[in-house]
Amino acid sequence: MLTIALHTLRTRWSTFLGTFVALSLGVALLAVMGLTLASSLDAPERRPERFATAPVVVRGQDTLSAPTSVGAHVSRETRKLAHPHAVPEATVAKLMKLGTVIADRSFPVHTKGVPRGLIGHPWSTAAFAPYEITAGRAPRTPGEVVTADWARPGQQLHTRHGTVTVVGTVSSLGFENPVFYTDARAAELSPESTQLVVEADATDVRQAAEGESVHVLTGNDRHLADPDPDRDREALTAMNALFGTAGGVTAFVSVFVVASTFAFAVAQRRREFGLLRTAGATPGQIRRTVCAEALLVGVLASATGCVVGAYGAPHLAEWAVDVGLAPGWFTIGDSKWPYHMAFWTGLLVALLGVIAASWRAGRVGPTQALREASVDAKAMTRGRLLCGAGLLLAAVVTLVLSLVTDPGELLHRKTYVSRPMLLITAVALLAPALVRPLTRLVAWLPAQLPGAGGMLVRENAAAGVRRTAAVAAPVLVTVALTGSLLGATATLNDAKATETRERTTADFVVVPAGNTGLTASNGATGNTGPTGSKDPAEDPGADGDFGPAENTGTEGDSGAAENTGFDAQTLQQLRTIPGITASATSSSAVYVLEDGVALIRSEARAAEPAPLAVTADLPLAAGKVSDLDDGSIIVNEEWERHTVGQTVDVWLGDGTRKSLRIAAVMTTGTGDNGVYVTPANAPGAHVDRVDVTLIAGADPAVVADELRKAGGHVLTRDQWVRASHPGTDRNTRYGFLLVLGIALLYTGISLANTMVMAASDRVRDLAVLRLAGATHRQVLRVVGAEALTVVAVGGVLGLLVTTINLAGMRGALGLLSVHGPMRIPWPELATVTGACAVLAVVFSVAPAAWAMRRRTVELAGTRE
Repeated sequence: MLTIALHTLRTRWSTFLGTFVALSLGVALLAVMGLTLASSLDAPERRPERFATAPVVVRGQDTLSAPTSVGAHVSRETRKLAHPHAVPEATVAKLMKLGTVIADRSFPVHTKGVPRGLIGHPWSTAAFAPYEITAGRAPRTPGEVVTADWARPGQQLHTRHGTVTVVGTVSSLGFENPVFYTDARAAELSPESTQLVVEADATDVRQAAEGESVHVLTGNDRHLADPDPDRDREALTAMNALFGTAGGVTAFVSVFVVASTFAFAVAQRRREFGLLRTAGATPGQIRRTVCAEALLVGVLASATGCVVGAYGAPHLAEWAVDVGLAPGWFTIGDSKWPYHMAFWTGLLVALLGVIAASWRAGRVGPTQALREASVDAKAMTRGRLLCGAGLLLAAVVTLVLSLVTDPGELLHRKTYVSRPMLLITAVALLAPALVRPLTRLVAWLPAQLPGAGGMLVRENAAAGVRRTAAVAAPVLVTVALTGSLLGATATLNDAKATETRERTTADFVVVPAGNTGLTASNGATGNTGPTGSKDPAEDPGADGDFGPAENTGTEGDSGAAENTGFDAQTLQQLRTIPGITASATSSSAVYVLEDGVALIRSEARAAEPAPLAVTADLPLAAGKVSDLDDGSIIVNEEWERHTVGQTVDVWLGDGTRKSLRIAAVMTTGTGDNGVYVTPANAPGAHVDRVDVTLIAGADPAVVADELRKAGGHVLTRDQWVRASHPGTDRNTRYGFLLVLGIALLYTGISLANTMVMAASDRVRDLAVLRLAGATHRQVLRVVGAEALTVVAVGGVLGLLVTTINLAGMRGALGLLSVHGPMRIPWPELATVTGACAVLAVVFSVAPAAWAMRRRTVELAGTRE
């Protein structure tokens, strides 16, 4: 059997070329993904940046820890506090006896025409990075600053807190855009300080801080005081998720393409297998021959893929660093296990793809050697029908179960990325039963036109069911993935925008000056962050940070801008403008221990209940906003306890533990509803938004002018809704592009392979058309039109899968009390379908034109 398999590979190399390329590409991608994952697991320890030369850094309490238990296992779970504590004054007094103590401060600097994300610091902390003066001098007066080298000495900057003059510059260190003030001016702009640099012996500092709620950081632990200390870990996690998804899609599409190719190849070789059966071969020998062919192709393709992966992995790492997906230090290591994983996965994919085809090959009888007709009388086998129907039933049942038990699960990214694959496989397996009626439907109108061309196209496509199904399958994959993934994000984003529009009843929304870059997370009156739901890891699609857009760090991170809200004077002026009701709100968080097994953080919004009820229409399922007070909380239906009147034990944003009564319950929505508390239960939170509703008779133009004079960026309700429309974050965008790019690439490989294989079998058919009087161009037009018809069939099947998936998401949104349209991405679907059509036409017409170079009589007598 092995000898026959080797001879078959040599003589039918064009049949296996597409499978070889598809497998090689798949193994290469898997090797690259594995090498990337292995390199991220061996990441070097993060070194300090802002405090690289600081002897000791002392931080106030910035984490919350609570005991959790799973069965007999007891542990502690830790979460970052939304509002870290300052170092206690008594501790500061002890530390000052040991040496010089320098308070660190971080705050946003808003100005125009310069790099965004400027962060202010006191000049005394510059030496610990260390920043060194490259031009000019250090600041000496409140109106003087030192910046990075994007500015020049003497340049004036117009900031929200007045005009300052650049008197010196320092070299940029790459991790932030600093603006250094005098220590006194920095203290005025940011009174709160959550960390100190102590120039003393670390042992003495630890002894002085013993028993206090502070963290003493030395060595590499000083990186915890840097801006966004977890950014490398978060970037690697996101990158691994992106490449892991791409690897999963690669494996899925590889099996799909290999299975489709082998199935079509077996159908073409029926007479060949019939001859082997006539010569005495048993069904088992036929099956082993087909499997041996797949094994040989798999070995060669897997080896080639590993070589290509070793070459491509460093280039992918460089690209990931260049576009910001990976930290600047990231490189590919020398791990060997990714190659083993990729190689054996390639072999497994080859064997999985050929199992069904080998079984069908073994069932070919000796009489098949005498067949002359090429019509597929029984393309749909009983096993394929049962498998397809079973998968379709599984897809429908799991969708219904999700809608009944947990509709929010359908909104999670991992769900709407993976769920389409089950339905795609089911429809592809059922394709032979679907393509014939679909083909006749799609080609009905062309068949009615004068001439025989349309009729020939329809009958050829309908007669060659296996060929039509083999070509339509990769088109189905590409169209279905494109429609399902992009349609899901568009539908979810529209639902979030609808929530924003329905909740925002204020006439104006005012944010601190400079905060014009609004994101989805701060768009709605009720929206509270990347996920108002209680599991940030399961964010169904929000992509912004909670709070003002100019915050360059994560809440609780030492390097974050600590005060991005309104100052007291501006806030008082806004509240005293006549003719309005102003609701000043701030971002915070609460923490709850559910079932004793998980410490959950929920994003919170702090507001006074009376003005909140006037300026917002919260999606309440029970209770009233007016019942909110300092002893209560408004939760959402995702909470374990969500009955009005119940008491829930929570930790506030600063870690204070408190029992609060549930005053009202909001619907779950898209997961961004979060919770509401009063300002008394959000200690340390700064007002970052003021919603303004006009009192009857007030002039909108006059009020808008007064709001601008008071300070802040003023937006009308419509402007706010438009500005806060959700977008797709960079990682998701690159992930979708990578997944769809892989799908389209495999589609091209599969189309080319299938069309070339089909062309070799249709040489005599084309010759008969020529002998019947058709011209060379007419024959090619028929071939091209048939390819377009088959692509249209695949596109219709892909659109069917897309519609079912998006209908499931739309149903979930309806059950979660969210209203919004189902968005089918027509432009993107048209683009990928057009690309598939071009590939199909090129790879069908070109082989046909090449084959017809010979004399027509010779072609008509061509032997198989």
